[in-house]
Amino acid sequence: MPPQSPSLSLEKKILRLDEVQFIRSWLDKPLSTGAVMPSGKDLARTMARYVDPAVEGPVIELGPGTGPVTEALVEQGVDPARLVLVEFNTRFCHLLRARYPDATVVRGDAYGIGRLLGGMLAQPAAAVVSSLPLMTKPFKTRLRLFNEALELLVPGAPFVQFTYAVGSPIPGKVKGVSAEASERIWLNLPPARVWVYRKG
Repeated sequence: MPPQSPSLSLEKKILRLDEVQFIRSWLDKPLSTGAVMPSGKDLARTMARYVDPAVEGPVIELGPGTGPVTEALVEQGVDPARLVLVEFNTRFCHLLRARYPDATVVRGDAYGIGRLLGGMLAQPAAAVVSSLPLMTKPFKTRLRLFNEALELLVPGAPFVQFTYAVGSPIPGKVKGVSAEASERIWLNLPPARVWVYRKG
């Protein structure tokens, strides 16, 4: 069996460290972390595909954790300097600042996104990409976050959210908002689906 390249070996070590960090955070606060493991590559890439790097403005990521979706956004062509990463976990914030020094890392509660980011964005956002555990929150909390996020976006820009649930994490029709869902991503652990919402 041929030896692994040093870069591949390093990538595997980083993935293992990320998994350990995630499990530790989940054990501390399962409802805040929302997942036992970081998002898999297929899920992260599916989420990033809905973001058009040609659209001007910041790209806001909610709950980036250890950064698998962040990495997919950069691979999609989003300049790291455009990224605004909103993370509650202090440990993850330190890690994100080290990995993405050009990005803006905001330590805070994404469920107060209007207050948190309302005054700091120089222009409307090109996308909001969320890995928050919305299904663990009451409907009113989810809807408030959703509406505040839509207010930060360019008209027609996507609010991208993944869920392990079968249905939409924003149940019911929201006036003036369209919704679409990806195919179920079976290779993720556990399987997930991506929902994309746009305000006309």
